[in-house]
Amino acid sequence: MYVQGFLLAVPADKKAAYAEMAMRAGHKFKEYGVTEIVEAWEDDVPDGKVTDFRMATKAEPGEKIVFSWMIWPDKATCDAAHAKMKDDPFWEEDMGDMPFDGKRMMWGGFTPIFTSGRE
Repeated sequence: MYVQGFLLAVPADKKAAYAEMAMRAGHKFKEYGVTEIVEAWEDDVPDGKVTDFRMATKAEPGEKIVFSWMIWPDKATCDAAHAKMKDDPFWEEDMGDMPFDGKRMMWGGFTPIFTSGRE
């Protein structure tokens, strides 16, 4: 298993647009081999004293935090998907206008060291 995690801020009034974009992208990632995607909209995100999700994303007033992850069978499948994305017109044609500021999105790939509840 290989995990990619994402953190971003989305204007609250663009929740439906974000969900629609995530669903379209999710179908494409399924074609590329992802096994699971979770897109989670802010529900209980407290302000911290030193750091927090809002500070990390430089969230502006009226924005909500989205925390998401994708599970890949392995890093090789994930890397192959990213190579395919470069040549796939879908990302320019269908995903060109994002409902958030992509410059403040952060992401990374992770190798699990512990999981619970998965078979």
